[in-house]
Amino acid sequence: MNHGERVIYRAVYDSPIGLLTLTALDDALGALSFPRERYTKDAELLKAGKEVCIPPKDRLPAVLRDTFRWLDIYFSGKIPDFMPALAPQGSEFRRMVWNQLLKIPYGCTVTYGELAKAVAYEKGISRMSAQAAGGAVGHNPIGIIIPCHRVVGAGGNLTGFGGGIKAKEALLEREGMDMERFYVPTRGTAL
Repeated sequence: MNHGERVIYRAVYDSPIGLLTLTALDDALGALSFPRERYTKDAELLKAGKEVCIPPKDRLPAVLRDTFRWLDIYFSGKIPDFMPALAPQGSEFRRMVWNQLLKIPYGCTVTYGELAKAVAYEKGISRMSAQAAGGAVGHNPIGIIIPCHRVVGAGGNLTGFGGGIKAKEALLEREGMDMERFYVPTRGTAL
């Protein structure tokens, strides 16, 4: 590798909801992707790095070790008490929405409309469309850790999850959600 080039590290985490691909640039996680992604979550990282390195599990860089540990804790049914270094790539608006997602407590959900209101408040504007917030949620590059699975449609509709509705249900169940109040749409996105 030439001096000054940035390295992209990749690893695969075997989770209860399927294999998750973790992508880190230098010392921060940039993407956590599900097997059935609608959007390529690491496209921006690939532009920034020059070489892709897939290290053996015993030689993962610190950020990927931290992410594995975070996921181990999460999937064991506990709430992680730390956050791996995150560097999601996206517009200022998308990053603002993703920061709001990080504020949704474990075991809780918000609607796209509630999320839009929170982002509008943060931006100092009177209102924002739920669709605009939903578009940013749909491009979240770091699923699970930036908890886009905690956003639901009005009335409990479980639409709009890049990892698939079954994965969204499994994550909400893992967090102890009462699944009786949610429903799976018969038609829609990310089924």
